[in-house]
Amino acid sequence: MIDIAAWTFWLSVAFLVYIYGGFAIFVAAAGLWRRRHVARAPIRPTASLLIAAYNEQGVIADRLANALALDYPRDHLQIIVASDGSSDNTEAIVAGYASRGVLLLSLPRQGKIHALTTAVSQATGDILVFSDANTMCDPGALRALVANFADATVGGVAGHTSYRLHTERESSSAGERLYWDYDAWLKEWESLTGSVVSAHGGLYAIRRELFQSSPDPAVTDDFAISTAVIEQGYRLVFDRAARATEFAVADARHEFRRRVRLMTRGLRGVVMRRKLLNPFRYGFYAVVLFSHKIARRLAPIALVSLGATNAYLASHSSFYQIAAVAQGLFYGLAVVGYLLRRARVGGLKIVWVPFFYCMANVACAAALIQLFRGRRIELWQPQRHAVR
Repeated sequence: MIDIAAWTFWLSVAFLVYIYGGFAIFVAAAGLWRRRHVARAPIRPTASLLIAAYNEQGVIADRLANALALDYPRDHLQIIVASDGSSDNTEAIVAGYASRGVLLLSLPRQGKIHALTTAVSQATGDILVFSDANTMCDPGALRALVANFADATVGGVAGHTSYRLHTERESSSAGERLYWDYDAWLKEWESLTGSVVSAHGGLYAIRRELFQSSPDPAVTDDFAISTAVIEQGYRLVFDRAARATEFAVADARHEFRRRVRLMTRGLRGVVMRRKLLNPFRYGFYAVVLFSHKIARRLAPIALVSLGATNAYLASHSSFYQIAAVAQGLFYGLAVVGYLLRRARVGGLKIVWVPFFYCMANVACAAALIQLFRGRRIELWQPQRHAVR
């Protein structure tokens, strides 16, 4: 029994080391070896900027002002806002920009993927650019995105969305920013291997002819739309110069619910695109997809296994006793981080890192349970702060 517990303990350690460190090193090594750069050029194709909105009255005016200020030929840029049954003043605000060429689509409440699909049907641009209502783009972001399409192998481009911290925030928002900073670093290396695993909904673009609407409204739209590019044999690359920002969710409870929703929908997306997991057809990308979107989501199982076997083995070896104390200390700091998330001391990295890590993995466990129970989340409820 002790041998089985020890094997399980070390397998759990090895799995966690891989998903949190080994995978990144593996991808970086593959990127250095393959070095699949993009042949960028300053092209200016017609583009349609598509923004799905649901009750975005607090941010939509600033978002449209930001879109109209993009450094891109105005006669080559179409701006469409698809309102997914907004019940506030979102549509009235957008309608006020009609004289400046902004097209409003007033739609019934059916979900984000339906709103975007309708917007695509009205789009005239050769390049479809997707962005969220709370995302603020740098003036040159669109130019940077479309430059990648000079390379005929590129079918989609993921922009670099970073996070700002709200002045009135809980410590979890710092963890959210740290996570996406790491994700951007990882995407740079993934891009060098051929393709990034998927795009972030804040800012990305694809060739118009490669758009495929998701047949399942219960998946994340950015994952479904961007991975369809790879399924059709094109590259999905990352461009750090295509910069955009948005606020991290300031409240930990809202962030937890958001993560459960996104991971549940994201896992359903992987099931929908499961053919991309075939390494004989999609090569190294299949490994990246499995490691990034499946192995990471199994971390809670490994953590429970690690804790349980460690507790059993602690009475048999001083090493396991030390490991048990270390785990207890880490989870204790996470509890302190949760209790003090609104206090100044909660902003110390020694407590907010364990808190955010545990919150993210509990959300992941909840998402796995939702998936296995067959729960479908088809509608979206954005958690926003005004951008001012």
